[in-house]
Amino acid sequence: MTYRAPLKEMLFALNELAGLANICQLSAYEEATPDVAQAVLEEAAKFNERIVAPLDRAGDLDPSSWKDGVVTTTPGFREAFRQFGEGGWQGVLHPQDYGGQGLPKLIATACNEMLHSANLSFALCPMLTDGAIEALLTAGSNEQKATFLPKLISGEWTGTMNLTEPQAGSDLAAVRTRAEPQGDGTFKLFGTKIFITYGEHDMAKNIVHLVLARTPTAPEGVKGISLFIVPKFMVNADGSPGERNDVHCVSIEHKLGIKASPTAVLQFGDHGGAIGTLVGEENRGLEYMFIMMNSARFSVGMQGVAVSERAYQQAVAYARERVQSRPVDGSAREAVTIIHHPDVKRMLMTMRALTEGARAVAYVATAASDAAHQHPDEAVRQQNQAFYEFLVPVVKGWSTELSIDVTSLGVQVHGGMGFIEETGAAQHYRDARILPIYEGTTTIQANDLVGRKTVRDGGAVARAICAQIAETEAALGKHSCAGFTAVQAQLAKGRAALEDVVAFVVANAKLDPNAVFAGSVPYLKLWGIVFSGWQFGRAMLAADAKRAEDPNFYAAKIATAHFFAQHILSQVSALRTAIVGGSTLMLALPEDLY
Repeated sequence: MTYRAPLKEMLFALNELAGLANICQLSAYEEATPDVAQAVLEEAAKFNERIVAPLDRAGDLDPSSWKDGVVTTTPGFREAFRQFGEGGWQGVLHPQDYGGQGLPKLIATACNEMLHSANLSFALCPMLTDGAIEALLTAGSNEQKATFLPKLISGEWTGTMNLTEPQAGSDLAAVRTRAEPQGDGTFKLFGTKIFITYGEHDMAKNIVHLVLARTPTAPEGVKGISLFIVPKFMVNADGSPGERNDVHCVSIEHKLGIKASPTAVLQFGDHGGAIGTLVGEENRGLEYMFIMMNSARFSVGMQGVAVSERAYQQAVAYARERVQSRPVDGSAREAVTIIHHPDVKRMLMTMRALTEGARAVAYVATAASDAAHQHPDEAVRQQNQAFYEFLVPVVKGWSTELSIDVTSLGVQVHGGMGFIEETGAAQHYRDARILPIYEGTTTIQANDLVGRKTVRDGGAVARAICAQIAETEAALGKHSCAGFTAVQAQLAKGRAALEDVVAFVVANAKLDPNAVFAGSVPYLKLWGIVFSGWQFGRAMLAADAKRAEDPNFYAAKIATAHFFAQHILSQVSALRTAIVGGSTLMLALPEDLY
């Protein structure tokens, strides 16, 4: 099914919810006006709809393959990636000093959403490259930046993130890849890394691996991990790729979904040692890698939004075409298209509301990130940074979890045909299934939200967000329309539930950590739902003010907000109960009785 970028919806979220007009007041982004944003998004839509999206199904049917250490990507991927680089799409976010466009993260996020909707497997390569660029911008030496950043930003080279090892999984304290100093500023690396996205491929002239490893004098645990640049090809003095480095792909995984994205097992040092250079200081590698990880975690959250949008579009198109059964209200004697049936409308509205809500959360978060980097007031920067960091696990965890529900509903709307691969609905479901797993499972995100983001500051950021939600409630209360009243009532219940569970988490994290962390995932989901509901409340207010400009669009926005409040935001009381009082019986069952 053809993908069409939801430009009107994206621009609404950018302008009315994320406040692009405020972002382009910052000195670094003065040229990033709403008109410029619209022009960039329109061009991104053309590229992704025409070039990238048609390769999505092809990649599922004819995925990347491995033979004798060489990975060949899906036919068409290499040419599309060349056009992606030449179009400047890898550099939308990145500094002009190294060849990027220097646009706000807010605009780049919308562009990346389109790329992921068009083709999740293809988009993973630039996504990981973005993370490598961010890490080198933060921790790389001037020489490393000059050598690698222009090539990465141009799309000539790509980047990877090498954390996981067969024995380590998510426990990075168990990393055993070793880096031996050579006395000339270089190191030789030896070890195995698994689950390396685009660790080997044929789309670029070089691959820049960022690798976690231990030096001989490193302490045990995460405090002894360093970060190294290990290029596939060594770099000549003129910047061109030179001799092949001692890093080789020994296999790629056979996966449930995202089949066109090669997930590599990389072997370092089987032929004398892979040459690498240290990034930053020894034993601070995990700190630097977290720059990549946080970038990737946010991007994976956007993948959840993107695949949900793609599944929704396909489900709507099918529901408009599929004729089955007479309407239950007797309004027609013959069978009608299934979009007329109440439960199909329920499923489609659920898909739509979840997707729009998650998109709004993510865009609002990116605006905070832009302000955190560029606002002239230090206090405002810190406030926005705390807000953004609080939301990263919510964007990653909530958006990816809901993508499973949305893509599953997409299959359900298709009925039996959804279970047939030829319709393509099942691919979205399969592709989405990895999203709550990689770059930190939902549990890891939820534990981060509890520990680092809530308990560490005594709930200060969480309570500040609740105070902002209360302001929106007050604004909704000024409208007498039943829809506004209903949204206000449900949002108030959601905020009250958040305040209760934040108090519970802060009070009990040290006294009874098992009880608190037993509810960490429901806690994350509660934040995702209420934060989405808050954005829908704000969307209603904006839509009401602009209703006359585009009556159908804004009426749909208000109706979707009302639906979200009644069908999704209404679930908060159950989540509150699970968090505050649901751990006792769950923890009571001994392990040997499972």
